Amino acid sequence: QVQLVESGGGLVQPGGSLRLSCAASGNIFSVYAMGWYRRAPGKQRELVASITEGRSTNYVDAVKGRFTISRDNAKNAVYLQMNSLKPEDTAVYYCNADVLQKLSIMTQNYWGQGTQVTVSS
Repeated sequence: QVQLVESGGGLVQPGGSLRLSCAASGNIFSVYAMGWYRRAPGKQRELVASITEGRSTNYVDAVKGRFTISRDNAKNAVYLQMNSLKPEDTAVYYCNADVLQKLSIMTQNYWGQGTQVTVSS
């Protein structure tokens, strides 16, 4: 089995910064695309940012220039540096990863448990 564990959420004032971390562990052979999603109250979950194994990145327009996604392949980890946070960034943030387990021939998609980010004065 594979687990994704997130950390780094919390309460921050508008204009502040937070760094989310997510580490994959378990029966892992390789981790491919990784990403961060968020679900704000009353809204559908949306992709915030994604990064390929080769570190190509993609961002939703609302966070471009403010958020940076990165990864450490040796640690099977992905990070989201969030700067200039706005109240509308308030949401539960979820880590997501495509993982190939050992002795497997197909990747599977996994989710973390979510971490709350609240931007408020």
